[in-house]
Order: sequence, then structure tokens, then C-alpha cells
Amino acid sequence: MIVLDTHAWIWFAADDRELSDSAMQAIRQADRVGVSAISVWEVGMLCAKGRIQLQPDARRWVHRALRIDRVELLPLSEEIALLATEMVLHGDPADRIIVATASACGAQLVTRDTRIRSAGLVPIVW
Repeated sequence: MIVLDTHAWIWFAADDRELSDSAMQAIRQADRVGVSAISVWEVGMLCAKGRIQLQPDARRWVHRALRIDRVELLPLSEEIALLATEMVLHGDPADRIIVATASACGAQLVTRDTRIRSAGLVPIVW
């Protein structure tokens, strides 16, 4: 399994060239592609604030993006929630939960986020 940060999920679903070649290759080779439940919330918030626009709307985009082959929604479990509070990472709760999700799953995380990458908490693909 590989876990996608929110921006990586958006780019993967859109087949966007913002996703690096190595990230795309890792996603293609993964047997499962995990998306944290917090990424659904984050997509909704980004749309609500006007920072991104997804067609036809956030709700339908999410439903379609979660139906892509091998993509699965990863719930916010008790273990992940507690692990996120124990990490030495910047204060963004969504980032903490996404990193904790990858850690709990023993998975690599696909992210371009330099703060997450420099923390060294989970194996990163970019």
C-alpha cells in the first residue's frame, strides 16, 4: 500500500503533471492506494474556501475519486488519532493525521510537502 497526501490524491485523480514521475510510478506499482478520511474533509474545505475548484462539485468529485481502481478510503482510527498527537510535526492537523495514517499502515507517503518530507517520520515518495 501507498498513502497519498491530499494534493497528491487530487493530482492523481486528475492525471495531472504536477505529480512527479517517481510518485506516479510508485502509485502505479502499488497494490493499494490509500487516501486518509481527513483528505476528504480537506478537499471539501479547499473547495468551500474557493482555493480549488473541482467539477462538478466537491461531493461528486470525491465519490468519483474514491472509485478509481485500487484507491481506498482509510478511516481515522483511534490508533491513528493518538499517533497524530504524539508526532513531532508542524501543527496542521490534516498533515498530522495523513502522516499518522501512513505510519500506522506501514506505508510510504506520496507528498510534495517539504515540511512533511523534512520531518522524516515516514518513508516519502516524490
